Amino acid sequence: MQLELLNEQGQATSKVDAADTVFAREYNEALVHQVVVAYQANARQGTRAQKDREQVHHSTKKPFRQKGTGRARAGMTSSPLWRGGGRIFPNMPDENFTHKLNKKMYRAGMAAILSQLAREGRLQVVESISLEAPKTKLLAAKLKAMGLESVMLIADNVDDNLALASRNLHNVLVCEPRYADPLSLVHFKKVLVTKAAIEQLQEMLA
Repeated sequence: MQLELLNEQGQATSKVDAADTVFAREYNEALVHQVVVAYQANARQGTRAQKDREQVHHSTKKPFRQKGTGRARAGMTSSPLWRGGGRIFPNMPDENFTHKLNKKMYRAGMAAILSQLAREGRLQVVESISLEAPKTKLLAAKLKAMGLESVMLIADNVDDNLALASRNLHNVLVCEPRYADPLSLVHFKKVLVTKAAIEQLQEMLA
């Protein structure tokens, strides 16, 4: 498969050869969904917690007498049936949310996403991208000249200038191929990849 190589003005100048196993793979919606959900689940810290009837703050005094009130008998206000009482099956902070995903499935899912991006014209290739200074306005001007607003930039080498210049751009994410994740690939409108990063992605996912 061949991908269009763009210049700094966003115009196609030539084509770049890309592996069909990575950039021309059939789209598998079920697999892509599983890969994205597993990535989000594995990112969860599991720090949420709720209290059971033993942990909730309450008085051990009987709310009202046993008989004669017409109400159901009650012993403590910590009962899960009461407002402010403990939970019957509370969420614990040590809950495990991880999803197991085989490496072969992950690589196939990433390749399916990249292939679909290439078919939709959302994946673009540049020779290289570099900045003379770590200034946000330089990177913003470069992306604006290429007609890019919401973009994930995958560079073969992210230096300090590029990393610092992209920090304050909310719709821009700069990373190396090994840090590219399925959620970001799906989220951003455009994915800009350097020519050397294409080769790294092919080595990782082929």
